[in-house]
This record gives sequence, structure tokens and C-alpha cells, in this order.
Amino acid sequence: MQTDDVDAAPGAGDDSRYLPIGEHGLIGDLRTVALVGTNGTIDWYCCPRFDAPSVFAAILDADKGGAFELAADLPATTKQFYFPDTNVLITRFFAVDGVGEIQDFMPIEKDSREADRHRLIRRVTCVRGRLPFRARIAPRFDYARQPHTVRFDGSKTIFESESLTLSLAASVPVEHDGRDAWSRFELQEGEHAVFALDRVGAGISVLDCPIEEAEAQFAATVRFWRKWLSASRYRGRWREVVHRSALTLKLLTYAPTGGIVAAPTTSLPERIGGGRNWDYRYVWVRDAAFCVYALLRLGFTEEAEAFMGFLSEHVPLGGGGRTGPLQIMYGIDGRRHLPEHELTHLEGHRGSRPVRVGNAAADQLQLDIYGALIDSIYLFNKWGHPISSDRWDEVCTLVNWVCDSWDQPDEGIWETRGGRKNFVYSRLMCWVAIERAMRMAFQRGLPADIPRWRRARDTIYRDIMRQGWSDTMQAFVQHFDEDVLDASILMMPLAKFVSPTDPKWLSTLDALGSGLVSDSLVYRYDPEVSPDGLEGPEGTFSICSFWYVEALARAGRLDEARLAFEKMLTYANHLGLYAEEIGHTGEQLGNFPQAITHLALISAAFNLDHALG
Repeated sequence: MQTDDVDAAPGAGDDSRYLPIGEHGLIGDLRTVALVGTNGTIDWYCCPRFDAPSVFAAILDADKGGAFELAADLPATTKQFYFPDTNVLITRFFAVDGVGEIQDFMPIEKDSREADRHRLIRRVTCVRGRLPFRARIAPRFDYARQPHTVRFDGSKTIFESESLTLSLAASVPVEHDGRDAWSRFELQEGEHAVFALDRVGAGISVLDCPIEEAEAQFAATVRFWRKWLSASRYRGRWREVVHRSALTLKLLTYAPTGGIVAAPTTSLPERIGGGRNWDYRYVWVRDAAFCVYALLRLGFTEEAEAFMGFLSEHVPLGGGGRTGPLQIMYGIDGRRHLPEHELTHLEGHRGSRPVRVGNAAADQLQLDIYGALIDSIYLFNKWGHPISSDRWDEVCTLVNWVCDSWDQPDEGIWETRGGRKNFVYSRLMCWVAIERAMRMAFQRGLPADIPRWRRARDTIYRDIMRQGWSDTMQAFVQHFDEDVLDASILMMPLAKFVSPTDPKWLSTLDALGSGLVSDSLVYRYDPEVSPDGLEGPEGTFSICSFWYVEALARAGRLDEARLAFEKMLTYANHLGLYAEEIGHTGEQLGNFPQAITHLALISAAFNLDHALG
């Protein structure tokens, strides 16, 4: 079991200028999001969409990044929660003189495919006593690379840069110095103030936001989220956390195309002070396909259909590429070119350099994505709508390619940068791709080269059983030729490759439990034993922890599964959100929140509920 201190690299001490990653909530409008700290500061916001350059990025550079500060102007303690069954975030301030709160939300346009209208509303109220408040609006456009000016236009404060203009409407007096704007005001019990930040430009009118209009938009936003969530069929033991995960997955959906981002942030470190900092604001085929599975499980067929639409419109499944018919990821608009570069002027979260934009992993070969994608198409065909004949032809093209290409070494699910290997998980998901396509063909009588597919499927199975099994470890291993454990193997029974009570699998489960598990937290592998081309250790991967729960449940070890699941819930942040990893002392690490973690939570809860009866 790994016991490295993964919280911080040498010399990366605590920096009070930064809130911890987990001390944030998320709001959004199905086009972009904002991270709101427990101190009331918006320190991550890209406009007008997920992968646009940042406007506020203090989470990546407390001095240069820019922020929208709003808080009680006196010593106060804070608490944060979501308005029930919505993505409207409430931050409360408790002080000697009174209690106040900020309601943060982004209104959802009636036609959410129309991406031009863009609004962020901050509604302040004093609920008890009397409180002074302060606000500071300090945008730093284009990742703090573009200068801007500030001017008044009637009752509005206009922030102008070369590429983006924002308008601030406020119900209280605002001052500015040509770069930043600020306000100080006092509210008595029952009084309100409103700040509304709008994108403006060609064809987009500048809006006011009087208190009454903000109240109406608050009510409309609450209705939108509650109506959406009412479609959920989940009635199990963990309804609150499952529904929070579903609401989070919905926030990570880009409505104009149906793409689902892996996470809405870039370069939040997997290790404080370390260099494992990546841009996750793109559509990973694997992550998005798994999200479709989770949402379908809960009854949200519209999101699954939208992702299928993203594939149809933006991803030519029969097209060729440098690494095969599919890339591992695409832009939210379907673009293929995602060049990676570093923003050297930003210091990174608590000094965690580099800050990266773009992702060079887009050019990697990761064979497992074919299994994830075809499995999601299979489930959509089963639980959503029957796929079209054109879509089936595309599936056949992919499966035929997999039959020819499954035995190539690749970079694997973890996108290692240490060279291609014969990863067992990649072989497993190639088997899934062929097996699920065969099921669709049999169930609907669709035309397919079944003899060829069956030969490839069975060959992969035997290859894994022969070369993916270690007599020394008494376990399935990470890749051929070496005795290294890998948590991705937990997917074997989940993908129905092996019986969850097969003796070989139970032995593997025990080996993983003793080698990679710490208090229900699961490391994906040990980079010291299996070098991945990157420096330093890392935290535990939360998706692996939820896979472990599900594997225990399917193996009939229900007491262990339930305890591990309940322990994992204690590692969520105060709002039930998860980043990619959990650090040595329980803090959130990596990009936040992480879609694939929340979908794994949904799957684990659903299957554990079913097993418990």
C-alpha cells in the first residue's frame, strides 16, 4: 500500500492566499460554470463557455488571476449549501451584528442551445440584524494576458478587453479606478442588493437587473433545476448524494452540442507543488460515455440523446485519424486540434506549476475508449431509443477496426507519458466493444460479421486470461509481462468480463485491497513500481474508490461495500462534490469537480442499493 505524503511537493507550503480546492461550490448555465469559494469569492470563471479563456482565475494565481469578491465587511464565519434540489448556491455569513447570505446562480435560457446570452447573478440579503458588505470586481481577461478598461455607461459598469466585454448592473453604488470596481454597502434585516454580470456584444443587449427581476430569475432558475431533477427514478438509500452527483453532471454538459466535459477547470494540481496539472475542459469519449450510463440509470434519457447527437454532428465515427477512427477527446464544439501550452505568467494553485491550456493527450492511442463508447450506445439502444441504421453502420466500422487493432500497445486509461504498453484494461474494453455490438446485432437482428467478431472477442478473452494473470501475484495485473497492480482492473466484473465471484477475481480483489487500498481510498497504481513518465507520487483516485465499492458489492461482500461507500461519502467536500483525487490528509486534489467520479458514485450507489435489497 502506498503511504507517501502526497499533499505537497518539497517547498510547497500552505499559502493563505488560496482557499483549498474543496472549499468551493459550483454554479453554471449549461455553457460554462463559476467556482464560488466559501469566503464568497468567485475565483474561477470562463466566459462564454467552459474552454474559453478565464475572466476570474484567482484559484490559479491569487495575485494576477482576477476575482469577484463579495462578503460581509466584518469578521464572520461562513457556511455554504445548495438551495434544495437545485444548482443555486447559498453562502451564509454569521457575525455578531447579524446574518447575511449570497445567492449565486446563472439563469438558464429557455432555449439553452442559444449560447449568446450569458448572465451571472449574485443576490445579497440580510436575514437577521444589520450587516455591512463589500464587493470587489477585478476581471483579468484571457488568463490575465489582456489589458482592459472600465467605464460607466449610465447605471452600468462596463469592463472592456480586446476579446470580451462584460457589463455589471448593481442595485448599490459602484466605484471604479479604470481597472477594478468596488462597492461598500449596508443592509438591514429583509433588505437585498443585486450584482449581475453580463456578457455584451453584437446582438446582445445590455440588461438591467433590478431587485424584482433578480428575484424572478432566481425563482425561474430554481424551477428549472427542480423540474429537471424530478425526472430521476432513483429512490434508494443515498438519494441526496446521488441527486447532487446528477445535478453536477448536468452542470458539466455543454447544451449547444450535448458534449460533457471531464471537469470545468484546468491545472488544479494532483499534488500541491507538483507538475501533474492538466486541462480537463474537453469531452473525453470515455468519461462522457460513462456519464451517459449513469444518467440513463437514473432516467435522464434526454442527456444521453444529446450526447449521441454530439457524436453524430461532431465526431465522424467512421473517419480516420492518426491513432484510429476516434480521438480520445474533442473540444466541446467537436474540434480535434487541442494544442497544449503553458501559461508561464501564472504561478499555479499554491505554486503548482505549470498551468496548462490544451491537452497533448488528445493524440494518444487509448484503445479502451471504443469499449466505453459502444457500451454507452448499447445502453442507449436498450434504455433510450433504438439507434438508426446509419449509426449501426458506424458501430460496425468501429468494431471492425477494433478486431484488427486490439493487440496494439497503447497509453492506457491513465494517459501515461512513459510509453505504450499492453495494458490489460485496454484489452478488456476492446472485448466490451465487440461483445456489446454482438448483443445489439442479436437483439435487433442487425447485419454484422458475427463469425469475425466472435473470433476476435474470444481471442481477447483468452489473451487476458493467459497473459493478464500473474501466478506470482495471484491477481490480474496492469499490463503484460510485469507483476504490477492497477485499480482499472476493478472494471472486470462491472463490465461482465468475469464473474464477480470467480476465484481468480476474488483473489484479485484481495490483492487490490491489500496493495492499493487505504481506508476505502484506492490508488490507481504505484508510479514507483510502474513508472508513468511523470515525477512524484499522487493521491488516491476517487473513481477507483467507487469502483472498489461496486466490486465488493457484486462479490457479495456487502458489509465491506457499505462501509467503504459510507467512508467515501465523508471524503466529499461540504457540498457533496469530488475532485479527481483525495490527498493524504483527505483534501480534494486535481480538477474540480470531476465528472467521472460522480458517475462512479451514482453507479456504486445504484448497485449497492440493489444488492442490499
